[in-house]
Amino acid sequence: MSIKKNFIYNVIYQILLMILPLITTPYISRVIGVKGIGLYSYSYSIASYFTIFIMLGLNNYGNRTIAMAKESREELSRTFSGIYITQLTCGLVLSAIYLLYSLFMASDHLLALIQFMYVLSAVLDINWFFFGLEQFKLTITRNIVIKLTTTGCIFLFINSDQDIYRYCLIMSAGILASQISIWPFVRRHAVLIKVAPSEVIQHFKPNIVLFIPVVAISLYKILDKIMLGILSNMNEVGYYECSEKLISIPVALINALGIVMLPRMSSLVSKGKKEETLNYIRISLIFASFISSALAFGICSVIREFVPLFYGNGYDRCIQLINILMIATIFLSWANVIRTQYLIPNKLDSIYIESVFLGAVVNIIINLFMIPYFRSTGAAIGTVCAESIVCIFQFCAVSKEIPIMKYCKESVAFLFIGAAMLVCLRLVPMPITDPLLLIVVKAIIGGVFYLSISWLYLKGMVSSTGLQNYSQSFKRKIKTCYKRKK
Repeated sequence: MSIKKNFIYNVIYQILLMILPLITTPYISRVIGVKGIGLYSYSYSIASYFTIFIMLGLNNYGNRTIAMAKESREELSRTFSGIYITQLTCGLVLSAIYLLYSLFMASDHLLALIQFMYVLSAVLDINWFFFGLEQFKLTITRNIVIKLTTTGCIFLFINSDQDIYRYCLIMSAGILASQISIWPFVRRHAVLIKVAPSEVIQHFKPNIVLFIPVVAISLYKILDKIMLGILSNMNEVGYYECSEKLISIPVALINALGIVMLPRMSSLVSKGKKEETLNYIRISLIFASFISSALAFGICSVIREFVPLFYGNGYDRCIQLINILMIATIFLSWANVIRTQYLIPNKLDSIYIESVFLGAVVNIIINLFMIPYFRSTGAAIGTVCAESIVCIFQFCAVSKEIPIMKYCKESVAFLFIGAAMLVCLRLVPMPITDPLLLIVVKAIIGGVFYLSISWLYLKGMVSSTGLQNYSQSFKRKIKTCYKRKK
């Protein structure tokens, strides 16, 4: 399947993931309240650590390895079996440990036990297999159906702040169902077979290597909320959780690009097509900058009106948090391109590991000093610092192999265009009192401004740098893949 189609499927799914919280969050924030959101987020964060240790580095390692073994069904079956047995072994051990934690250590035993379904879902998670085969349609269509069902259940069964356990049950059961639903389709491509212990062990070391950065990233993605719960209170966890939901909007689209490009870039690298990989990286960085800048600065421009309208009263803290966290999305989008399209396909895992560990150390130190005094604001500042350090480290590390500074100069213009849009929308007075109408007007004006200036910039860049040749080559390859598929 072509990159274009896979990207479209992922974008549709990521847009759905953005739209559904926009539908459910205003309801949940009013019915369950900020403390209820904090309790759920805290229990979910702890369960997430168990799922991380079950999955190890499979989302990257499994994707990459399956992409390189997909030409032969026999080889694919042996590779899939060896990798999954590793996952299953870790899953059974860690599931047992989580049950002991839920029964004897958790502050809320029932909430922790309900989250066991989320932990169990990691044991059955084989999305890496289908992503490596570039079979995105299969996983995405089923996840869409389950997400829509979950959303309907929230409105049907969540009616008061006493329904926090029902809410947790719905969310955890939905995640588990999404993993179970794709198993019947494995036999189309491979079968689980008996493999020698050596064929299992051979996957363990490289999987562990790619697991190290996953743990490091979790230190500033998940540990933030746990540290907030310990060093502050559940209300602050709730504010931070609500703010992160909006941050996920620009991040989701960039992640969609990374998920699609990883198996394709792994395949190109294995064939030695370096020039083609560099062309993809250049176009992807420009695209990532265009999207992340538009959404980050666009959201910040309407956030003062949006938060009270969206979350209700008592969530003013989120305005400040979102303004801070949006800065991180720019660095995150750039680092995502370098990670998924160069470091992982080229097996430069050490650079990836070093960068995220450096970011994790910076984040923990800032959190320890700032959360006790500034609470969720301190956690947001720590996240921005961590993401910026990771991005800068990765750029410096690949600068000898990729003309990264040249690509950055072409991409950074979108930051200035987005900043100019933000300044105009905030400073220009608009005699509109209705908050919803004001948001719509700002979105239209900002969208026209950003797209117009970006179009002029891209037009100038095409004529001066020859980007048109790259983009035409990109389109020709997409058409070639599509014709082969037909």
